[in-house]
Amino acid sequence: MREIVFTGFPGFIASQLIRKFIQDNTGISAIILPSERAKAEQEAAKIQQETGCRPIRIMDGDITKAGLGLSSEDALHLHSKKLVFWHLAAIYDLAVPKEIAWKVNVEGTQNVNDFILTLPNLERYMYFSTAYVAGAREGTLYENELIRPEKFKNFYEETKFEAELLVEELKNSVPLTIVRPGIVRGHSETGETVKFDGPYFFLNMIDRVRKLPVIPYLGRSTAYINVVPVDYIINASVYLSSLPDAAGETVHLTDPWPHPVEEVYRKMVVEMTGKIPKARLPHKLAEVSLAVSPVRKLLGVEAETLDYLTWKATFDTSTAQRLLKGSGIECADFLKSMPSMIRFYELHKKDKNYHIAIR
Repeated sequence: MREIVFTGFPGFIASQLIRKFIQDNTGISAIILPSERAKAEQEAAKIQQETGCRPIRIMDGDITKAGLGLSSEDALHLHSKKLVFWHLAAIYDLAVPKEIAWKVNVEGTQNVNDFILTLPNLERYMYFSTAYVAGAREGTLYENELIRPEKFKNFYEETKFEAELLVEELKNSVPLTIVRPGIVRGHSETGETVKFDGPYFFLNMIDRVRKLPVIPYLGRSTAYINVVPVDYIINASVYLSSLPDAAGETVHLTDPWPHPVEEVYRKMVVEMTGKIPKARLPHKLAEVSLAVSPVRKLLGVEAETLDYLTWKATFDTSTAQRLLKGSGIECADFLKSMPSMIRFYELHKKDKNYHIAIR
């Protein structure tokens, strides 16, 4: 019997993927940290209540341990199935310390790879990387490239690059698809998300300064920002997971038609405050200000966010577009679908559960 197994549950993307697969009445299992069991059981019960699906098998484990820390019973269960294995577990925080990121993102991925190689009936290995393995490289970035940059903007990027190198080595051994998402936001129609990070840092800042007579731009930028709705990531990756031609491929699930940073920022300010941003806060002054912890916490912004405002790179999506051709799956336009994102933010901005801790 075919089964889909996930790491990274009960994270938002894993939870949404499970909801998608349950529509096909497919067996689902999830490898979770024991410390996440209560949250995972709550999310699994919610999914079952919403869909009427059969129980999701929740297995205690730890990707930083050999054999993924699974019990012999759970390991035997996975080895007995025709399996599609989704590896999403990672530390996604842009401000993560290197030691923690390396242990989870790199060593954890190596352990998943080792486990994958023991599975006798693996139908597909779906690995979630990031488009930002490119680090500080600029210009056009291609899906068939995995080039070590001269530097990375943070340890998240660096460790995801190192992890993808490890996964790339398996392309001749197992049916594998590497997914590189852009910056993920909530659902394009409902705005639903589970945490306010990435582009939501801008919403945090705008919300906190909305009463100022003038809201300035942050420096000056001619760069583009690549933000993709979670429903595009879900629909595209699920489609690719059963597409024979996607085996052995690396795909950018990024926005093929991104917008300039300043255009996105202007739209956010107008939608949230009714004002048009004027004047400019020098980029260097913004950097110095966000180097101070109380300022970061006051504005709800991680300092590393600034690195993406002036980064001049574009993601080629030729492979993704070729594989998705005829599927009807497209990335919603960010500016056109931004109102739903902001409505959801405004409804939940006072709920601390949506906000991440700013260091």
